[in-house]
Parts: sequence; C-alpha cells; structure tokens
Amino acid sequence: MTVMTAVERSLSLDGDGDSTRFCTTCAFASVCLPHGYGKPELAELHCLIEHIGPFPAATALFRDRDNFGAVYAVRAGAVKTFVIDEHGREQVLGFFLPGELVGLNGVYRNRYPCAAQTLDTTTLCRFSFPAIATLATRMPALQQQLFRLMSKDISKASMLSGDFSADERLAAFLLDLADRQAQRGYSATHLHLVMSRADIASYLRLAPETVSRVLRRFQDDGLIAVERREMALADRSRLQELGKSVLRLI
Repeated sequence: MTVMTAVERSLSLDGDGDSTRFCTTCAFASVCLPHGYGKPELAELHCLIEHIGPFPAATALFRDRDNFGAVYAVRAGAVKTFVIDEHGREQVLGFFLPGELVGLNGVYRNRYPCAAQTLDTTTLCRFSFPAIATLATRMPALQQQLFRLMSKDISKASMLSGDFSADERLAAFLLDLADRQAQRGYSATHLHLVMSRADIASYLRLAPETVSRVLRRFQDDGLIAVERREMALADRSRLQELGKSVLRLI
C-alpha cells in the first residue's frame, strides 16, 4: 500500500469538504462538529490521515493476524471483513459502507482478527490508531465515538448468534443496510447490493439457496422489488414487522 506524500495528501483534501467543513462521509464529523471541533481545530488529525485509493474490487486492506496499527474509514465504495476456517471456508463478518470504520476489532490483541477486502471500487481514509488514541485523550467526544463503534460491532455479533428465522434475518439485514445508507444522506428505500448473495448468506449464517428463496418470496409478496443488484424496499412496514426481533439487538 503506497503512503501518500504531503503534496498528494494536500491535493486529495481539496475535494474533502472545504477549509472548514468535513466531507459528508467523514466518520467523525457528526461527533466532532457539535462539540466545536471543526477542521481548523483538527488540523493535527488531518496531517495524520492518508487518503488512499481508489482500489478495485477484491483488494485486500489487511489480512487475518496482520499487526494492527490503523483503522480505515470508507469514503466511497464498500468493504467486507471475513475469516477463513481450517477447511478453507469463508465466513463473512461484516459489511462497511461510506462513513463507517473498518478494523477496530484489532485493538484487543493488537492484531487484526480477520481479513478485509473491497467489494467495489473503494476509496478510504487510513487513520493511525495510536494517533487517534492520543487525540481521543484530549477529545472526550472522539473517545466516546470510538467506544460506541466498538460496542456496535459487539451488538451485531449478538444479533447473528440469536435463534432467528431466515425471514427475520434477511428483513433485518435489508432494513439495517437501508438505514445506514440514509444516515449518510442516501435513499432509505433503494439499495445497490455490492455484496453477492453468497456473501449475504455467509454473513447471515444461511445457505445461499435459502437467501435466494426468501428474496424471491419477499418479491412475490410485494415487500421488495429486485432488478439484478438494484433493490427497492416496497413495503418497509411489513419488513419492519418481520425483522423487529433482530433489529432491537442492533
């Protein structure tokens, strides 16, 4: 992975909001700005950020058991995390969209406990974790945001370990994906699924044929409309009713 020069970093920041505003996908803007931390106050942090990419799909960001030293904020595109078991089977652990941080689960053992790979053409911000940890001691809001994001990862793991039906899991997954999009100003009813159905099945601990069968039934029942990888949530209220037991854990 190439480290950017100071000139390249300066040029890349020209498109990142402006001199006082963060880009719309900044993972920390929603926390920093209400507490009076704008870009001028965070010049020290920005000097430590590497804006990297764009990377094509299937690019590795880090591998299982690599030494931990950084977290990645998705600016555009999407990333999945996964592990490979002793039989060579892949288990998807999570999907990360613009504005979300990848790699926080490496803090505990100082190694990444999984691999991360781009799902689409993706650009990212790479944050030195030691630098963020130091800055967080002076910025309580930043520290709270890091704790909140770590806690959210634990909640999602709990969600997947529950005894839920395929319908409940898939309805909750689609609604969660749409809501995460909406938080960044995108549509809450239209999805572009950059992940494959096999990846979705792996993440939800289901068989791929089960995911395909449930999606077909959702479409036949008027809950969703699907055109290849484009999906519209046609009846959010019914999906909400289906997925409510899972969603309450997120």
